[in-house]
Formats: sequence, C-alpha cells, structure tokens
Amino acid sequence: MRRAACLILAILLLTLPAAAAEAGAADGSGGGADALTAAGAGISVPEVAAPSAILMEKVTGEILYEKNSHERRPPASVTKVMTMLLIAEAVDSGEITLEDEVTASAGAASMGGSQVWLEEGEVMTVSDMLKCIAVVSANDCAVAMAEYISGSEDAFVERMNARAAELGLEDTHFTNCTGLFDDNEHYTSAYDIAVMSRELMLHDWIRDYTTIWMDSIRDGEFGLSNTNKLVRHYEGCTGLKTGFTSEAMYCLSATAERDGMELIAVIMHSESIESRNRDASSLLNYGFAGFELCSLRPEGALPPVRVILGESDSVQPVCEGDGALLLPKGTLTDVERTVALADSVPAPVSAGDRLGTLTVVSSGETLAELPIVAGSDVGRLSSWALLARLLGQLVSCGDN
Repeated sequence: MRRAACLILAILLLTLPAAAAEAGAADGSGGGADALTAAGAGISVPEVAAPSAILMEKVTGEILYEKNSHERRPPASVTKVMTMLLIAEAVDSGEITLEDEVTASAGAASMGGSQVWLEEGEVMTVSDMLKCIAVVSANDCAVAMAEYISGSEDAFVERMNARAAELGLEDTHFTNCTGLFDDNEHYTSAYDIAVMSRELMLHDWIRDYTTIWMDSIRDGEFGLSNTNKLVRHYEGCTGLKTGFTSEAMYCLSATAERDGMELIAVIMHSESIESRNRDASSLLNYGFAGFELCSLRPEGALPPVRVILGESDSVQPVCEGDGALLLPKGTLTDVERTVALADSVPAPVSAGDRLGTLTVVSSGETLAELPIVAGSDVGRLSSWALLARLLGQLVSCGDN
C-alpha cells in the first residue's frame, strides 16, 4: 500500500498542471506610489528668481518643485554633468580606470574658458582629470577625457546624445562636451539636468570628487578651488556642477544629503552667482524641511518560496522598485508592512517573476503596494533528474 501511495504521488508530481501552482501565487495589482504633488508639511513654497528651476529627490525621482522645468536653455558648464556621467560609467564598466594615464592633445590644450592650462603632451591620470572637471570645471580636461574614451570629442558627443536618449531626455541635445560654446543646437532643460544628475549620483564614489573644496594637482604646484561655493557653505552639500556663459548666465545643479535623503536642485539662467546659490539653497531647505523618506522594505529577510519541480528547491524573493516613498513630513504614523507571498510556484522561474506583494499602511491608509519578485532564475528539472528524484522517493517510501 505504501509503495502504491508513493507511485500515485509520483504520477501526480509528473502531471501537475502549472495552473494549479500558479493559483497559489499571491494576487495583487502592485504599482508604486503616486507622484508627489502636495507641498511640504506646513512649509511655504520658496520664491525662485531664476526663470527655470526644479527640485527632485534622488531615490524616488519625485519632483518637489518645478518652474518652467522643460524649457530648453543653454546649460554652460553644467553640460559636464553628462561628461562626468560617461566617465563614471566607463570606470565602473572597466572600460577605463582611475589610474589610467591620459595624454593631452593639442586640441585639448587649446581650450579656453575654465581650465588648468594643460600643455600638449602633458600626462595626467583619469582621477586628476576628473577632479579638475568636477572642482574647477576644466574644459581642457573634459576634452582630453572625451578623446581618451571615444577617440575624438565628436565621437564622445555622439555618445552623450545617445545616453541622453536612453535616459528619456527629450529636451537635450549636445554639440560639445564642455558647454563652453553656445549655439542653438546645444541645449537642455532643468528637468533633464536633474535626471542626468540623479544618474551620476548613483555612482557613490563620484562624491569623492564633487565634494572637494580645495585641492591641488601637479604635486601641489597648481591649486584648485571649487566653483560651487555651496560645497563649503551648505550643510550636507554633495556637489554638483556650476556653469556660466553670457548666453546661459549662471546655472547650477546642486545636490545635498541629510538624514538619508538626497535632493537635486537645478537653477538655470540666474542673474548672478548670489541669486543662483540663494535659489538653490532655498529649494534644498524646502525639501529637507518639508519631506521625508519612508522605507518600503520589509523588516527582516523574506522567507524563500518553494519551487515545484525546480532544479533548486526554492527561490529567494526580493522587493522590486525604489524601496522608498517620499511623503510630507509628519504624515508618517504607525507604519505597518505586510507581506503576501505565494506558498509555492512551478518551475521554471525567471528572475523578476511576481511572487507576492508588500503593502505599506499608515493610520489605516495604504501608502504603497510593492511587487515582490523572484531574485534569480530556477530551471525546471530535466526528465532524467525528475526520474532520479522520483525513484529516490519510491525507495524512501519502501524503506518506511
């Protein structure tokens, strides 16, 4: 009888329809938090003198303030946010290293505007080149790096525009890597700058360069002082890039972090350095005073989900999405997180397959529902492996 029971069980396992296992999966519409549109908790929206500006939170990408944020304008040296992004991505992908030595071409050495007076044939590491770009907005170093990565500035600019397209920046087009030259075809917007700044700050190590106040190159013979005075004078400032030309006027992408929340304030076409810094500081103050991040992650590790007929017995579930929700300060009370997970799923499982839902509730109100998905692939057992497992089960049943 026991052998017969084991045989019936084996047949059931072989013929188990996938639909039956799928029925055990937790059902939920999911979806992240809605875009934040409310003003900060009792905090007045600041008056911004610049004609175009935006305030964005880095983790969620939520917009806390905007003024003509999609208006196309020349960005001056804030262009170098994209230049630094491509350098950072080249470093992290292994395409280049910070220790690589870069030789300045005649073209790079001939650049005007902000520079460190590279000489043709001068050799400098990628690290020092990047430091000069981040701290003093060195046009010569930007061109040298463009040539080093892509062979020519023109090829690098093509890469800049391709990356802008990948980021969905509809109001951006570059014709150079410095922002030194104003023309009708070189433009971006406050919103697009915020997005590319957000992408750049995902490379945490870039802060080692963008937070430098004073430093030097050439064995201390040439001093550097950051053009972004907020690095010294604004609490928690993490960067990022200033710019000025007579057409673009005073521009700035300013980033700052406090209490685990990082904000990006972009100011375009300000009348003066003082006005630009004042606008950026006001926006950052507004964000920090009025908003806070609520973690959407479960407290503790999620239990593994059993995989039926899988090469592995289980798969580890993970939460999908930003993992945080931005809310007006003071609105978070008695936050509860509940997890609904499937008891089991049939093989094969692909990374990203839905396994359940994390629901975040505060004062009886659902703040967010976050999809819980498979963290890795789990293949289905081959026929031979399945047969071996069934035979093992039959032997085990016989021993009993």
